Amino acid sequence: MKNGFRQSMAWLHTWAGLVVGWVLLAVFVSGTASYYRADISRWMRPELQSVRAATDPAALAKAAEIAVAHMAEHAPGARTWFIGLPRPEMPVLDLFWRTKPGTPPGHAVLDPVTGAPAAIRDTKGGDFLYRFHFELHMQPVWGRWIVGVCAMIMLVALVSGIVTHRRIFSDFFTFRRDKSAQRGWLDAHNVTGVLALPFHLMITYTGLATLALMYIPWGVTTAYRGDNQAFYAESGQITVPRPAAGRPGTLAPIGPMVAQAMAMVPEPLERLSVLNPRDAASTVVAVFEEPHGLSHAHPQVAFDGTTGAVVELRQGGLRPAAKTFTTLVGLHEAHFAGPALRVLFFVCGLMGCAMVASGLILWSVARLPKPGTRPFPGLRLVQALNIGTVVGFPAGIAAYFLANRLLPADWPSRADWEITAFFGVWGLAVLFPFGRQPRRAWIEAMAVLALLTLAVPLADVATIPAHPLRGGAGEAGLFLWFDAGLLALAALFAFCARRIDRYKGPRPKRRPAPADPMRTAGERQAALI
Repeated sequence: MKNGFRQSMAWLHTWAGLVVGWVLLAVFVSGTASYYRADISRWMRPELQSVRAATDPAALAKAAEIAVAHMAEHAPGARTWFIGLPRPEMPVLDLFWRTKPGTPPGHAVLDPVTGAPAAIRDTKGGDFLYRFHFELHMQPVWGRWIVGVCAMIMLVALVSGIVTHRRIFSDFFTFRRDKSAQRGWLDAHNVTGVLALPFHLMITYTGLATLALMYIPWGVTTAYRGDNQAFYAESGQITVPRPAAGRPGTLAPIGPMVAQAMAMVPEPLERLSVLNPRDAASTVVAVFEEPHGLSHAHPQVAFDGTTGAVVELRQGGLRPAAKTFTTLVGLHEAHFAGPALRVLFFVCGLMGCAMVASGLILWSVARLPKPGTRPFPGLRLVQALNIGTVVGFPAGIAAYFLANRLLPADWPSRADWEITAFFGVWGLAVLFPFGRQPRRAWIEAMAVLALLTLAVPLADVATIPAHPLRGGAGEAGLFLWFDAGLLALAALFAFCARRIDRYKGPRPKRRPAPADPMRTAGERQAALI
């Protein structure tokens, strides 16, 4: 540290932010959108607007029986059945099963009353953005490791940024957009970073904590000899696993188990897990929504699958370490937040996006070549990646929403085509700047982003008969606030494109006129009267 501690921290902050900034921006944007994951999923399945879920014990018991009958017919050899029961935000049966490692899992969506395939479009909805947030649409292990490494570097960048800015609070109240391009971006970076600094620190640290056992598994591996399920059971997070007996068995009627579980736990029933359904030691686990509060811990009731007897009830009583862990998970995912607090989390997430984006742009602006000199080779790459991520990633999300509205509802592999549209537009946005002058690339890319975002609510109104603006019976609040939010974003992107186009650089300072030596003191005094 020959340049001093603060200068070393500034170097670390600058380069740490650049190396992982593009990944972090994608993680921040998708994570911020995930605060409204359920709303996005409902908007992307407009056919569900006319369906109302019955969540009383009798209706859920009947729906569970229908789900088990479907699984027994279509997945008799599966080792685990997962049954997502109807809920207000997803009023259908969402079935999922696993057979053996290396075999693709099965999936089906059924009408909870008739058992017929539900007449809804195939889409990943908000779950795609949610899983992209921590897996980057890669193999889960690789994606989570990459995000974890980037989150750790993000934590380093936050701490080094605090050390670097000795006037951090005074800089927060300063924004000099007309001073110079570099000064304006630095002030924007400072304001968005400091205003939501507690949120940035909390969300980064808790994000690392949610996958801590994956990143540092050695304690559990040593104490439990690699049996993670035993650790989760002993800490009170899941029911005790029951190994298969190796003998055939018949699953008891599941309806009475559902009714009994709902009588024991006051929270809404969320899903059922059936382990080893054809085995004499099969287990049915009823998983409920977590009680209101910070801790992300789901009450659970386990039944013997062949007799229907209650084996275990998990409702509270977590060990201190497990309670701390579930609280950190709850803080990160904000399931406890009501509407107002969720808006606050969303706004802080947007500030995180702006902080990372302004930092990336600031890096390239600070290294623009002087007049008459050539830029260093890496600058053009950084500028292209900045445009491709800052503009391209939101454009990909807009294309994802647009594909949801424009693709035919019965299109084969429809959900995969929506994701292809997302990556296709994002990839084009990354390649586009290499063939254009950087400033023109910013203007044109931002204008295209504004048009894509504007096209989504227009396509929503044009293609959905249930839209309230067309007199339909769809959920007015959901459609209107979603479309209004997209219109506001389109206006913001158009404003940015216009500002970039009209920007002429910092205004030159006016020099005072030289004094006229010929003017007498009397003349100067007369001029002041």
